[in-house]
Amino acid sequence: GKTSPIRHDEKGIYKDIPNPFEATRYHSLLIEKGTLPDEFEVSAWTDEGEIMGIRHKEHLMEGVQYHPESILTKHGKDILRNFIDLARVRSGR
Repeated sequence: GKTSPIRHDEKGIYKDIPNPFEATRYHSLLIEKGTLPDEFEVSAWTDEGEIMGIRHKEHLMEGVQYHPESILTKHGKDILRNFIDLARVRSGR
């Protein structure tokens, strides 16, 4: 694996996360630009413009192309906590 600086839009799972932050990547799978459906927006990217995060514009749906659970991902626990907090708000719990 390798680490990369990830930049983000500071919304959703990235609320209060430093911008950029270091994230662990174990593969080179990427979303090709221009193939993302209109109902999604890019929420995170590398300095090279590689898409590292997407978000559905209407539903609580976030996707990442790195490993927030990895010990080498700085602030990974905070990103996961943000997702759990968003899910709690959405479910009313």
